[in-house]
Amino acid sequence: MSGHGYEGGRLNLPFVGISTFGKNRYVEDWDAIDADVAVLGAPFDFGTQWRSGARFGPRAIREASTLFSFGHGGAYDHEDDVTYLPADKVRIVDLGDADIVHTDTLKSHANIELGVRKILTAGALPVVLGGDHSVNIPCIAAFDEDCRRSGPIHIVQIDAHLDFVDERHGVRYGHGNPMRRAAERDYVSGLSQIGIRNVSSTAKEGYEAARAMGSDILSVRQARKLGTEAVLARIPEGARYYLTIDIDGFDPSIAPGTGTPSHGGFLYYEVLEVLAGLARRGSIVGIDLVEVAPDYDHTGTTAILAAQILMNLIGRIMHARTG
Repeated sequence: MSGHGYEGGRLNLPFVGISTFGKNRYVEDWDAIDADVAVLGAPFDFGTQWRSGARFGPRAIREASTLFSFGHGGAYDHEDDVTYLPADKVRIVDLGDADIVHTDTLKSHANIELGVRKILTAGALPVVLGGDHSVNIPCIAAFDEDCRRSGPIHIVQIDAHLDFVDERHGVRYGHGNPMRRAAERDYVSGLSQIGIRNVSSTAKEGYEAARAMGSDILSVRQARKLGTEAVLARIPEGARYYLTIDIDGFDPSIAPGTGTPSHGGFLYYEVLEVLAGLARRGSIVGIDLVEVAPDYDHTGTTAILAAQILMNLIGRIMHARTG
């Protein structure tokens, strides 16, 4: 028996090896992406207004994701009686991180945008690990050519904060601005902003502007009162969805590791059931998950939550596409 394993291969437990997302294959050459799903890190947090640290989010999420890579050839869900992410059907690769140039927001954003464009050119689903929520701005910018070919996108945001500030003290590309920048794009058909609560990053005028520019806004309490199916019914059916998930959309009791925690947030299944419903209701064409800041995540639970929601979401997207 060799030192590399037994019975013809490695056991390869979660804590062994290199921490790529889900321990999937690393692809350094962005012009050689051959996959169904491509994961890109966007370790940028210069857009934060309070606690920084989300630049370390991609590393934390990747490490946490190894928990969900036991090597069974997929992930069996007994409630759904489905094996999600079967190894012989779903190809996921990890592209590493976009290069970040310290203090240079526009250059750093441009590098993130380039990565997303490469993923879309390859025909893969982009999954971007933030980083603060400003990284959504280059992600949406990268969809211009894709939308000219395939039609507009509808943005579904899970978040505590509206992020619809136009400009404040000259700042237009911080983490309070991304949904305003998205709404300005002519290929964004509308926004569903879910989980918005309490003291937000956006003043009353921003809420009025958001609604005027095609946004539907729901708080956690409103979403709970409606229920999952009624929430889904408010989102256009058959659309191309881009999902942007701020980890502070979840309650800080399960997601303390973030820069701007806000009590009264969602629990895990409340979000997963909406996302799973969207995978059946239309076509999910892009994802970012942002604002995981591991320095405030002393048990690692926030990073685990981020990895778990992404792995389960990707599984449901691919199952809806391929059965």
